[in-house]
Amino acid sequence: MRPLNFLHLTTFYPPYSFGGDAVFIYRLAHALADAGHNVDVVHCLDSYHLLHPGPPPVAYASHPAVKVHALRSRGGWLSPLLTHQTGKPGLKARPLRTLLESKSFDILHFHNISLLGPGVLTLAPRNRSCLKLFTLHENWLICPTHVLWKFNRRPCEKPQCLACTILARRPPQLWRYSGFLDRCVAHLDALISPSRFLVKMHRKRGFAHPMHDLPYLIPEPAVATRPDPDLPQQPYFLFVGRLEAIKGLQTLIPLWHRVSNADLIVAGTGQFESTLHRLAGPNPRIRFLGVQPQERLAHLYSNALACIVPSTTYENFPMVPIESLSYRTPAIVRDLGGLPESVRQSGGGIIYQSDEELLAAISRIQSSEGLRRELGDKGYQGFRDRWSTTAHLENYFHLITTLGATLSPPRI
Repeated sequence: MRPLNFLHLTTFYPPYSFGGDAVFIYRLAHALADAGHNVDVVHCLDSYHLLHPGPPPVAYASHPAVKVHALRSRGGWLSPLLTHQTGKPGLKARPLRTLLESKSFDILHFHNISLLGPGVLTLAPRNRSCLKLFTLHENWLICPTHVLWKFNRRPCEKPQCLACTILARRPPQLWRYSGFLDRCVAHLDALISPSRFLVKMHRKRGFAHPMHDLPYLIPEPAVATRPDPDLPQQPYFLFVGRLEAIKGLQTLIPLWHRVSNADLIVAGTGQFESTLHRLAGPNPRIRFLGVQPQERLAHLYSNALACIVPSTTYENFPMVPIESLSYRTPAIVRDLGGLPESVRQSGGGIIYQSDEELLAAISRIQSSEGLRRELGDKGYQGFRDRWSTTAHLENYFHLITTLGATLSPPRI
């Protein structure tokens, strides 16, 4: 296959980002560039600063073959607000059109476009025969708050979107109550889902467009180059992620007085952080490390007894369990949403439903190094077979080639 021109469009891109979707795009862009392709990425700096006025907390290395375009307008916060309310690129439309006309892109790949607007899907590049792909990283297409977290209290069992949006302190999006979103999605050649659960949930909510299964990409684990005296030396379990209520750390902290001879290490930050600190109180066996660079995360994953993922809402297919498996460290995950998929598919961890089952899983791994090793080896093999860079790119290009062959005229 000849080198292709890719344009990835997303609201957030590292270091101006908050979650796993942006990290995935970063990894995919770099993997494509390493494979000899030309990669452009466009993201909205105004949207990041709307939610985070300061500089990003962690730096990310750039790639010489990945060209990043940060959209920033004189309107500042007005740009994402207009997009949120109209569903259209608004103040971002002109620079987006200029970029699309700058070269003949073979692939337009959309990701989190919540503050680019569904209208961005209708923009036509200079090469009008390009493929348009859209990866669903969350439930934005069927949920105005993206995460199916109803009334800020529980997983959403049935839609009551207007009341839920207001309680979430977000302005309602009237375009969601028209056919605008479906008309925009019709401009795509393929929708991609990283999990079976995400497909199931969209079908349940009446989203009828076909979807292709393509699991996430996790790079080969980083090698911890030297010991770090500032990181834990005693046995510990690990939590990695944003410190928000939906991530469920508040369900784990109160149990830790029942766990003996192991610390709980927390890597991440977020709006719920102060509440979690108060909940942990003076417990010396719960340590908050804040956001960690990749080299430190390598140490943390590699040496943890297990990584615990206790999310209380519908995670689609979080990357933290797979990252843990890539370091041969078992994952203990709540049986909710897409969380269990990586453990069921690999055999690399334990799934729990109740606090007692979680405590039992912790105890089993603490008491048996053989079990930890067995789960870790299975998890690592699952990572290599399903979620490694090699496996992902093979499936990604198979999809691109198949779509190109079935469209008329051929697009690549």
